[in-house]
Amino acid sequence: MTVQCHAELISVQIGLPRIIPAEKPWVTGFWKEPVGEPLWLGTTNLQGDGQADLVNHGGPHKAVCVYSADHFPTWRETLGLEDLRAGAFGENFTVSDLTEQDVCIGDVWSVGDAVVQVSQPRQPCWKLARRWGIKDLAYQVQQTGRTGWYFRVLEEGLVGPGMRLGLVDRSSDPWTIEAANRVMHHDKQNLDDASRLAAVAALSPSWQATLQKRIDKQVASDERLRLDGAGD
Repeated sequence: MTVQCHAELISVQIGLPRIIPAEKPWVTGFWKEPVGEPLWLGTTNLQGDGQADLVNHGGPHKAVCVYSADHFPTWRETLGLEDLRAGAFGENFTVSDLTEQDVCIGDVWSVGDAVVQVSQPRQPCWKLARRWGIKDLAYQVQQTGRTGWYFRVLEEGLVGPGMRLGLVDRSSDPWTIEAANRVMHHDKQNLDDASRLAAVAALSPSWQATLQKRIDKQVASDERLRLDGAGD
C-alpha cells in the first residue's frame, strides 16, 4: 500500500555527550548542532551522534529523535525564547508539514536513501528543562502533546537537510502519536485503549512493557523521576 503524504526534513542535528558545568555537573548529548551535508543513518543512530543515557535514549527503537518545526512559533511565544531553532528540543530531525496529529505508530517513511519506521512518541525528560532553565518544560511538552517521536531504521542510508520524507506504508488500524500520548499521559484509567495500544506490533518494546505493567497492576507508572530528575 502506498500512501500519498510528504513532508520536508529541514534540518539534521548531531552531537556527542559532554559534561555541563554546574553546581551539580551533568552529562548529556542534548546539544545537537546542524549539519550541511548528508550523513549516514545506521540502525542505532546518525553518524557522529551519541547519547549519554543509553538506557533511555538511542538504540534500535530510538535511532532518530524527530521534532516538528511547526511547533516552534507557539513555543517561542509561550516560553519567550526568540532564538528557539532547529535542535532546540534535542532532536536529530527537524521536519516541517508534519506533527503528532499526522504521524502514526508503525508508519514507514522514506527519506534520502534510508527507510525508517515510527516506533513511539518521545517522552521528554528533565534534561530538556535543565537545558533551557525552565523547571516544568518537560511537563509542558508532555501535557501539550507536542512531544515529537522516534524512528527506527529499516534500511540504512544517507540522509540530509532539504530532503523530502514520503509516507510509504501505514497500518490499517492506525494509532497517531497524538492518540498514543493521550493514552500514556492523560487517559490513564482507560485500560481497554491501553491494551489496544500495547498490542500494536510496531510499538517499541519499552512502551509495550510500560502499558502492560499498567494493565496488570491497574495503576500508571510514576513519571516524576523522568520529568523532574533524581533530586533535581
